Amino acid sequence: MKWVGYLLLAVLVGVAWTFYSKSGKELEEINKQLAVLENSEDSEEYEEQLPKLESRKETIEGEKTFNGILLTFLSAGLVGILFVFQVLPAIAHRFTHAVYDSAEMVERDPMHDARSLVAQGDYEGAIAAFKLAAAADPLNRLPWVEIAKIQKDNLEQPLAAIQTIRGALEGQEWQVNDAAYFLFRLAELYDEHMGDRASAASILQQVVEQFPETRHSANARHKLHDWGLA
Repeated sequence: MKWVGYLLLAVLVGVAWTFYSKSGKELEEINKQLAVLENSEDSEEYEEQLPKLESRKETIEGEKTFNGILLTFLSAGLVGILFVFQVLPAIAHRFTHAVYDSAEMVERDPMHDARSLVAQGDYEGAIAAFKLAAAADPLNRLPWVEIAKIQKDNLEQPLAAIQTIRGALEGQEWQVNDAAYFLFRLAELYDEHMGDRASAASILQQVVEQFPETRHSANARHKLHDWGLA
């Protein structure tokens, strides 16, 4: 229905332009007649026709002015309505989509999807999503930590969690802090969930030897001392 209104307004603009153009042509013709009349040697014709032509000229000039104002008003109205109801919404729509699409891309990162799956109780799906996150960011230890946590806490599979941590350690050259973190988690899994303190102590001793003169080595020595194995 709105396009009918646009079309009607466009027709009115066209009609106004037609009348404005017609007035201009008539005014041009009258000026030509006045020029001819002024060069005429027939004074009687001059005195008879001049008042009529000048009166007609004033009328046409008034019509042209009115038609010009009407044309300007209708044209501005058409342009304004098209801008407000067509152009402006299109710009706003494009801007809104640019903002929300950008936000949606951020929201759809694998870590976000994985956490959503955990909240839904889809642990296998969450593990698969965390593996995608690990593949996308190989130097980020968090996906592997989350996978091991799901296997230990939600699936009650501590051995699978151990295998996950060992696989992560062997599959990537980690920074000192990350490698030490994984080793401490392994020791924790062996001691608290597998009841194998000997293996846990062996892993802590590996920390001492692999990262000497670091806080990780000091923490490992402290833990071994608590266990009476220092």
